[in-house]
Amino acid sequence: MDDWYRAFAQNTLVPPHPQRARQLGKESTAFQCVLKWLDGPLIKQGILDMLSELECHLRVSLFDVTYRHFFGRTWKTVVKPTNQLSRQPPRIIFNEPFYFHTTLNHPNIVAVVEVVAEGRKRDGSLQVLSCGFGILRIFGNKPESPTSAAQDKRLRLYHGTPRALLHPLLQDPIEQSKHMTLMENCSLQYTLKPHPPLEPAFHLLPENLLVSGLQQIPGLLPPHGDTGDALRKPRFQKPTTWHLDDLFFTLYPSLEKFEEELLELLVSDHFREGAGLLDGGTLEVLERRLHVCVHNGLGFVHRPQVVVLVPEMDVALTRSASFSRRVSASSKNSSGNQALVLRSHLRLPEMVSHPAFAIVFQLEYVFSSPSGADGSAASSTSLSNLACMHMVRWAVWNPEPEVTPGKVTLPLQGGIQHNPSHCLVYKVPSASMSSEEVKQVESGTIQFQFSLSSDTPTERANGPKAERRSSRKTPASPSGTPAPTDQDLAAIQDSPVGPGLSLSQLAASPQSLNPRSSSKIPPQALDSPQSPQGPQLQAESVLESRVSHLEADLSQTSLVLGTPAVVDHLQELPFTPLHAPIVVGAQSRSSRSQLSRAAMALLKSSGFPEILDARQQPVEAVNPTDPVRFNPQKEESDCLRGNEIVLQFLAFSRAAQDCPGAPWPQTVYFTFQFYRFPPETTPRLQLVKLDGTGKSSSSSVSHVLVPINKDGSFDAGSPGFQLRYMVDPGFLKPGEQRWFTHYLAAQTLQVDVWDGDSLLLIGSAGVQMKHLLRQGRPAVQVSHELEVMATEYEQETMVVSGDMAGFGNVKPIGVHTVVKGRLHLTLANVGHVCEPRARSSSSLPPSRSRVISNDGANFFSGGSLLIPGGPRRKRVVQAQKLADVDSELAAMLLTHTRAGRGPQASGREADAVHRRKLERMRLVRLQESGEESGSRRISLLAQQSTRAQHSRDLQVIDAYRECTKAESITSVLSQAITTHHTLYATLGTAEFFEFTLKNPHNTQHTVAIEIDSPELSIVLDSQEWRYFKEATGLHTPLEEDMFHLRGSLAPQLYLRPRETAHIPFKYQNFSVDPLAPPEAPAEMSLEKDPESRPLWKCSAMPTKHAKVLFRAETGRPIAVLCLTVEPQPHVVDQVFRFYHPELTFLKKAIRLPPWHTLPGAPVGMPGDDPPVHIRCSDPNVICEAQNVGPGEPRDVFLKVASGPSPEIKDFFVIIYTDRWLAEPVQTWQVCLHSLQRVDVSCVAGQLTRLSLVLRGTQTVRKVKAFTSHPQELKTDPAGVFMLPPHGVQDLHVGVRPRRAGSRFVHLNLVDMDYHQLVASWLVCLSCRQPLISKAFEITMAAGEGKGASKRITYTNPYPSRRTYHLHSDRPDLLQFKENSFQVAGGETYTIGLRFMPSGSTGQEEILIYINDHEDKNEETFCVKVLYQ
Repeated sequence: MDDWYRAFAQNTLVPPHPQRARQLGKESTAFQCVLKWLDGPLIKQGILDMLSELECHLRVSLFDVTYRHFFGRTWKTVVKPTNQLSRQPPRIIFNEPFYFHTTLNHPNIVAVVEVVAEGRKRDGSLQVLSCGFGILRIFGNKPESPTSAAQDKRLRLYHGTPRALLHPLLQDPIEQSKHMTLMENCSLQYTLKPHPPLEPAFHLLPENLLVSGLQQIPGLLPPHGDTGDALRKPRFQKPTTWHLDDLFFTLYPSLEKFEEELLELLVSDHFREGAGLLDGGTLEVLERRLHVCVHNGLGFVHRPQVVVLVPEMDVALTRSASFSRRVSASSKNSSGNQALVLRSHLRLPEMVSHPAFAIVFQLEYVFSSPSGADGSAASSTSLSNLACMHMVRWAVWNPEPEVTPGKVTLPLQGGIQHNPSHCLVYKVPSASMSSEEVKQVESGTIQFQFSLSSDTPTERANGPKAERRSSRKTPASPSGTPAPTDQDLAAIQDSPVGPGLSLSQLAASPQSLNPRSSSKIPPQALDSPQSPQGPQLQAESVLESRVSHLEADLSQTSLVLGTPAVVDHLQELPFTPLHAPIVVGAQSRSSRSQLSRAAMALLKSSGFPEILDARQQPVEAVNPTDPVRFNPQKEESDCLRGNEIVLQFLAFSRAAQDCPGAPWPQTVYFTFQFYRFPPETTPRLQLVKLDGTGKSSSSSVSHVLVPINKDGSFDAGSPGFQLRYMVDPGFLKPGEQRWFTHYLAAQTLQVDVWDGDSLLLIGSAGVQMKHLLRQGRPAVQVSHELEVMATEYEQETMVVSGDMAGFGNVKPIGVHTVVKGRLHLTLANVGHVCEPRARSSSSLPPSRSRVISNDGANFFSGGSLLIPGGPRRKRVVQAQKLADVDSELAAMLLTHTRAGRGPQASGREADAVHRRKLERMRLVRLQESGEESGSRRISLLAQQSTRAQHSRDLQVIDAYRECTKAESITSVLSQAITTHHTLYATLGTAEFFEFTLKNPHNTQHTVAIEIDSPELSIVLDSQEWRYFKEATGLHTPLEEDMFHLRGSLAPQLYLRPRETAHIPFKYQNFSVDPLAPPEAPAEMSLEKDPESRPLWKCSAMPTKHAKVLFRAETGRPIAVLCLTVEPQPHVVDQVFRFYHPELTFLKKAIRLPPWHTLPGAPVGMPGDDPPVHIRCSDPNVICEAQNVGPGEPRDVFLKVASGPSPEIKDFFVIIYTDRWLAEPVQTWQVCLHSLQRVDVSCVAGQLTRLSLVLRGTQTVRKVKAFTSHPQELKTDPAGVFMLPPHGVQDLHVGVRPRRAGSRFVHLNLVDMDYHQLVASWLVCLSCRQPLISKAFEITMAAGEGKGASKRITYTNPYPSRRTYHLHSDRPDLLQFKENSFQVAGGETYTIGLRFMPSGSTGQEEILIYINDHEDKNEETFCVKVLYQ
């Protein structure tokens, strides 16, 4: 008995909040959490000096954030010494798992982990201190898969104690509250994942109980081997079946006196509380019930069996003589008191031979008040309404392991002491003057006979055979009672028929396992005031209700097995990126510089056309370095509503730091996208060198851009290329002017520069458009000199270090940024006066209100059922023939007319209405052209035929109306309850709105909300609803737990009669549909047919539709919401372009820019960086963000499968910093070019040859091969050659890399006539450095010197004469006097070297490759040049 009481007292749980407990029950989910180690200086130095023998442990408690309520029981780890904190980095290792299961699947149910230190004071007393706590989110947006390996996670710790969570100022999300202070460099490493193997053991573990994997659970076998974790793979003890017979209850002083006092106390309590439910002030006992169940010290292992007890005097009515003899024989030992007896026997198949397993008996009384005037019993319905139930006594039998069948007598218990059902029990008599023997019986006793089934042994099932059987047989589920055997049925048949179990079935519901807080016992009935134990027990119960009651003592000596737990899964190390991160901004943030006066004068004199404003005056020029003061009100109040955006491409010059040996393109073209206009690709522009720009000129302008004519010629006298975009109210949607202004103020236009001949990307340039804001001026222009930067990505290598990029971010190894040239660009914004156009109200889009009401839809204005479009608002309409307005009816009439002409003629009828008109014209002309003699006869025949035809048509029309009447009426009535609304949605942005739903009926309804679009959803979370309300400024009411969810079925909403509720909706689209080709430019479409479509609807983005149906429980809709979604252009903050081999995976890491990091902040300091969430427009792209550690930069990782060559895959990556993904902070466009891969393994400085197969197309083509690295890769044929149709030809390629390493080289085959890409390859070079045989060193003066000439000698090691070729990896710094030489066998040759000057100080290592006649490397010399 002591074992059960000890386990029961140690595992007392605090129930969840009553509001949370009243929610509908869900399936319970099991979890496993492993607390691994603590990192960081958790304990301050002052505590270390004040306490000795300092130790540390963790405490875990469940917490409800919504109601600020701790529940369950606090779990404690084993105490660990703190001497591990002395090492660097400081760490305390726990590696302790704990398990639990819960049905409260809500994001606000969290686990609070507290770090507690304990030590001895100087006086020897124990001091316990809280060192911080963390909030562990159990239910996240992405639950872990049960089959996957657990991922290590870091839990951030906060200063203070978990009691701070009870403060009302802490609102969810708690982690983002300003009152929470983060502990620097301190975290807890843990894993959390679902644990399905624990589900068969749910009947042994109560809900919300945190238990250690090392704790012994009654009913489970010890684990296999040395693991020590019995819950990782639970194994069950074999249950035995116990039988209970001849059960008697004896109450003190007698059954009659006991029930009389109980009824008096209940009646007086009813009057004291003013309940007013008693008629005549009487109560009577309706039923006496007995709840019997098996308890393992933690909780009930099965649903209790509920049976009805009857007084002993009523047994005389039984039909069984044997049962009467047993009753009379047993009642002799009851001291003459009348007893309560059970007329049948009980069968308990879930009993286990364990010291903590016990059988719990609970005696419950059901009372009723007779409602009749004469005190007669009322009907069963009224009794059910007035019935109340109270538990009066309970008992526990904890049998010994070696118990034998026989008779058992147990004392009954009551009062306020703790009991397994966690409810209040009727008082017990005062026992202050009683002896121990009297105390055992004065509260009552229970007697019964017990026996065991013959087929189930009583010893512990610890053998191999029992283990196999227990693993195959699932423990009995608490869903029902096992089927009785034949012996049980016979015993039940001998039992007399007692009162009905209508109320007993209610008590046998699953809720009987929970505390019945509704059945309250009056305080006077609970305990007598004269009892000295009453106040003491009450004080103990009050103390136990505090938060400290959650703490449980799980010492390792008593509840932990001797062997430590062994984890059979590999432990994942802290995440370290293996891919070289790409710094955001390296592609688009090209630096801008102001043009020098000499450059501006040169451009002015080159003849570029001047940009004029609306009054034909020169446009005001602004300085690109001046700050822009943006005033939105000034932009909105501008009278010039039209904005003509002008882009003028002036010149493109080579950068000074570009490789001098690399060829410069002859033609270029540009690609970009401005706002939501279609992507723009300019024509090819010729680069024309300016006269007088040589080495002596300091100007950066060398080549101007000249358009090329169709015949290939160009006119150097008219340089420059202009593009104009007209953005006026005819192009913009209502309300879009503010978006366009914000676009100009905040965004950067990225321009890609391409080689017009090789079709290779030269680089990209980014220009800010904030200077295009006119701010009330008539026109404005700004000239920029932009750096065109090319980003080269090497193959994936381990990142070990990095260098600093030009914008203050770390740029790791593997990413090289090279300035290719400078683009001279002029941007202008010319204002125009726009005449207001008269628009009909139907062409304007609906209001952008966030609250949609269906009040205006609840009317019917009448109308025809056959007119398309439903009822019309016009009161006066022009009559029309039904056949002219309904094509289906016209087809039926014509088919009926032509029925006699055979199926062939009727099958060729294409347009019914047109042919009926032709028939009428034929009859008219026939009457007019007839002769006078026969005209009268023809007219009579025609009139008769027309009347017969009209009669048949009327019959067809009447039949058609009857067939379509029901459908047409339904359609018209549905339009009366339909509300239409238009949304303007952008990619990734959540459009929030509320629909005001009103119940039009006088009865309550449970409304199911059905949505036909996956992009439209209901906001179910109240925290998310509150967030959107605050963001949009709505002050409508907000409700908690508004919807009833039923798995995958539609959410349900309860509406009272005539009640109005606000339904929150969210529309969010993460996918990008392919754009339809535009029919014509906006200007042409407006001039051609201005009434064909709304003026603001000129985008190629397709319109979407969504429908929401609010259906009552009868199946009839009460409201319909039809949404029209107009997609809006999304702004792209960054464009990434990758070239990758076909049919492989691209894995890239893109580093996010720092959000709020201050300049000069130390590395590793945790900042206020918000959480980052990633979404991708392509579901086949794996995209995620992982944080390396507190204060570390964040990377976005992409994994994309490339398609076949030459496919281009475009997708968007959307980044959020709010937990509800409301509005993106960054939108990236990723372009993946799939190319044919060619792997080449070579030696630096040595020629490697290979061949590529060219396949001809449908026609003969004149093609040429181009490469991105012409100094290292040569092709044969090198010039233009003919590619025959459907033919196969080899393209010979020679590769001579200048430096070792792995990189990509692009090779394009271009049609020179049409400038089309015929084929493209990605040459993957894997180059190793040759062995260096000699090394030299030379010192030179840095600056604009003449260089230096040196000589070195080379001896031919062969006996014969040989020819050698010379190459260098730096031809810009070293030139040879002769590129090849011949030397006889064994002789020495002097090689002349010419070192070019360097503009900067430092040192350079230059390699000299000496190759033989086959261009194979013979020797390699290294020359170290020191520039001083």
